[in-house]
Amino acid sequence: MSQTPQEEVRAGTAYAALAYTIWGLMPLYWRLLGDVPSFQLTIHRVLWCGVFAAIVTVAGGNLARTLAVMRTPRTLGTLAMTSLFISANWTLYIYCVETHQLVEASLGYYITPLVSFALGLLFFREVLSPVKVTGIAVASLGLVLQLWELGRVPWIALVLAISFGLYGYLRKRAPVAAMDGLTVETALLFPFALGLVVWWQVEGVGAFSTDSVTKDMLLLGAGPTTALPLALFAAGARRVSMTTLGFLQYLAPSITLLMAVFGFHEAFTNVDLISFGCIWTALVIVGLEGRFSRARTA
Repeated sequence: MSQTPQEEVRAGTAYAALAYTIWGLMPLYWRLLGDVPSFQLTIHRVLWCGVFAAIVTVAGGNLARTLAVMRTPRTLGTLAMTSLFISANWTLYIYCVETHQLVEASLGYYITPLVSFALGLLFFREVLSPVKVTGIAVASLGLVLQLWELGRVPWIALVLAISFGLYGYLRKRAPVAAMDGLTVETALLFPFALGLVVWWQVEGVGAFSTDSVTKDMLLLGAGPTTALPLALFAAGARRVSMTTLGFLQYLAPSITLLMAVFGFHEAFTNVDLISFGCIWTALVIVGLEGRFSRARTA
């Protein structure tokens, strides 16, 4: 049954919000694999995500549709770029978990919405209402305070923001279903990932261990753990504007920041508190606009 545009937007918002919630909680999972180097863990994510996505695609009877995507050069090229952007993002994020830099990682994902807003204005000609402009201004104030507190160019945060912002932009442009696109993305990197995992095991430096079944299962579980939020994000990105997607992106770093401070006891200053409050105020402002708009049209 086809959905109305309003139903599509509501569904897309729900998909994206769930994806960001899962991403916000993800450090809990990666902490369990803290002894695996960040790059090696990223390769395992690509490998087992590819296996999981392929199984879902075949089981769902969508193999022919996915192969058709791979025979479309322009779409294939777009997905090749998204696979590189998301892999770089994964590696750096896991590095932040390993080195206890989740606060700066959160800053990166606070910057990401501003990248999304800019891309939406430049390439999708999205029009911002006065309320959304106010929300962006308040959120930007929080970001400026974070940068001032940090006192240096936050290269980790910037790379995280730009890589994921471009990933979202390109996935929105790709005319492909969420799981089909994910299957192609991981298939493109699969031979490289498989080769590296085999080589590491032969050299005796691989993450798989004969004396830790739990660790091996967690590595295998990185596949569905990675695939689920990516599929939800892609489904959401195709249904909502870049601006809406941008505001929803504040969910993940907010959850991660709270976890970093109260769960992992990373430093949290008064400036962090003020900037965090600015960002959540912006979310409330935009959320209220949506409720008032629906009330006026009801």
